Amino acid sequence: MRFVGVDLAWSPRNTSGAVVLDWDGTTGRPRVWESALGGDAEVLSFIAQGVGEESALVAIDAPLVVPNEGGTRPCDRALSQRYRQGEAGAYPANRARLGPEVRGEILVTRLGGLGFAHTPKVRRQASTRQVVEVYPHPGMVELFGLEKTLKYKARRDRPSAVQWEELERLKGLLASLARGEPAMEADRLLNGITVRGLRGRELKRVEDLFDALFCAHIALHLWYWGETGYRCFGDLNTGYILVPIQPAT
Repeated sequence: MRFVGVDLAWSPRNTSGAVVLDWDGTTGRPRVWESALGGDAEVLSFIAQGVGEESALVAIDAPLVVPNEGGTRPCDRALSQRYRQGEAGAYPANRARLGPEVRGEILVTRLGGLGFAHTPKVRRQASTRQVVEVYPHPGMVELFGLEKTLKYKARRDRPSAVQWEELERLKGLLASLARGEPAMEADRLLNGITVRGLRGRELKRVEDLFDALFCAHIALHLWYWGETGYRCFGDLNTGYILVPIQPAT
């Protein structure tokens, strides 16, 4: 079984990050990763080559179902209300903002041609080729027990030093997943990255890669625990987002 995380840019003009995990029955480990994928063909090729003919769950951080022309999807509103206190609300997704051809919808269609089903229901430890929509920030609040989201995203009013500090925190939290259940051990990927001193495009690529790695862990978590391990906001008709939770909750 393999698990893919994709931090998909809403526009192919921007780069995307992606990670594929191998699962040996006890631990997930990154087998391939890329921090600067370009257009749809590059993203699809990365997934196809990284997964091959294996069973796989692909978790994509981007809207995959957007029927509304304007406003926001019901799932985005519901998620934002639930995680407002943790500052982990969703960005409003609509076709006016994303364009008439929504990138996530196109990718889902093309993955369907490779045998990937699109459904928000993840069965516990079942053999599957499936794609789902996820969102890392509420997942980090849930799995890392954060009171508020980490402030590692680039903003004009956010100094680079703050980004570096928060990305280092995230790096440590990602490393801590090696002691979790299910375990993900990513030292080979994480130890090759030095955050401090990066700026601009190079810093953005680290953000994207860390998000993609966490999305890959979300995919593993969803599959490992099944329906006891996630909340589903919305549905396949109006749009949905899966958020991982600790199964005890």
